[in-house]
Amino acid sequence: MCGIFGIYNVAEASKLTYLGLYALQHRGQESAGIASSDGTKIHSHVKMGLVSENFTPEVFHELPGRSAIGHCRYSTTGTSSIKNAQPLTVSYCRGQLAMAHNGNLVNADLLRSILEADGSIFSSTTDTEVIIHLLAQSKKNTFEEMLVDSLKRVKGAFSLVVLTEKELIGVVDPWNFRPLSLGKKDNGYVLASETCAFDIIDAEYIRAVEPGEMIIINENGLKSIKPFKPVKQKKCIFEFIYFSRPDSYIFGQSVQKARKALGAELAKESAVAADFVIPVPDSANSAATGYASESGTPYEIGIIRNHYIGRTFIEPSQSIRDFGAKIKYNPVKDILNNKDLLVIDDSIVRGTTSRKLVKMLRKAGANLVHWRISSPPITHPCFYGVDTPNRSELIAASHTIHEIEKYLKVESLCYLSIDGMVKAVGGKKEDYCLACFCGEYPVQFNTEPDKNGFER
Repeated sequence: MCGIFGIYNVAEASKLTYLGLYALQHRGQESAGIASSDGTKIHSHVKMGLVSENFTPEVFHELPGRSAIGHCRYSTTGTSSIKNAQPLTVSYCRGQLAMAHNGNLVNADLLRSILEADGSIFSSTTDTEVIIHLLAQSKKNTFEEMLVDSLKRVKGAFSLVVLTEKELIGVVDPWNFRPLSLGKKDNGYVLASETCAFDIIDAEYIRAVEPGEMIIINENGLKSIKPFKPVKQKKCIFEFIYFSRPDSYIFGQSVQKARKALGAELAKESAVAADFVIPVPDSANSAATGYASESGTPYEIGIIRNHYIGRTFIEPSQSIRDFGAKIKYNPVKDILNNKDLLVIDDSIVRGTTSRKLVKMLRKAGANLVHWRISSPPITHPCFYGVDTPNRSELIAASHTIHEIEKYLKVESLCYLSIDGMVKAVGGKKEDYCLACFCGEYPVQFNTEPDKNGFER
């Protein structure tokens, strides 16, 4: 779910990267970093915390050049610590490079053990460093060939931006799990996880980077190659449901349009009489408008979200019941009192937050509470770049819908079907990774290495 950004041949590249990361902050709040190139040397600044906290005018003086990459981290592999903050910047026999990664490699542990046995010394616990060690060991002639050689040895999800002293490279795995888009700014180019990062710097959106595509940008212009064996694309459908901002285009499609369609399909499948449709803000706002429009039920803002919660907060020593929920959400009592409510949320993971919200709505005077989810039940963890809980912690993995309904204490609970979800987003079922809903993982977790000692 991390946010990545890259820019080439544009004045004040590091400042524009900062703005791009600011727009991508929703994709990761643990750390943020920028690496820039002045044409001869790569400069780097990475720090734990939010984008807005990590960069000052003094820092930008240390990040010169017309090319840069950036990263805001949401950890999946490796602990949340400064040693795992990205971009990872290294010096090796052929110069310097910086790398920022969105995704997760399912064979990273195996590759790491092989590399360590061969003498590699790792400085982080992130799977991204495996790619760098493979690259450094490659015997290929050009950097482009070395990068391809290393990526052919890894399995799983990777959308990458890579910066050298002279060029910027963007690459997406053959399955296309995570989004990456290409844009143009002045006489240069931009790469980003989502197009909302283009809007903030007035860059022009060109297109989505295609499955298995590598884009090389340097003084000769832009070159596109597809060096990997083609496989069936498996775009993460949860990007449309929750991860991406509604004002973005991902995989070439509008997120806002997809979310409204998810809500409309949900209304077709499970409409019920209510006074108001209200969303759990903010990720369910668009789906709720789609549900309201399709069902004819009035849309209202019945829950207010506090957008100014820091990464940590001080809980009173004299415990306030449901403090965690109260600091994030608050009910609009005049809207809710003595009303029958249809509440839309994008998903249920453990169910604890939903249960607290129901309790909050009841206390505010709601008569009936019907709960609707604009995605199917999450029954399996993700291994391609989302830090979902173990299966034992996923409420839908061990409880029926009726049991979850009783746990939440709602009048009714309905999820969107898998077919309805795919119909809303568009395309075919086989175009998407649906593993978290059905347990069918498109990239298996093999443990046997090939004849060269690497898992394919």
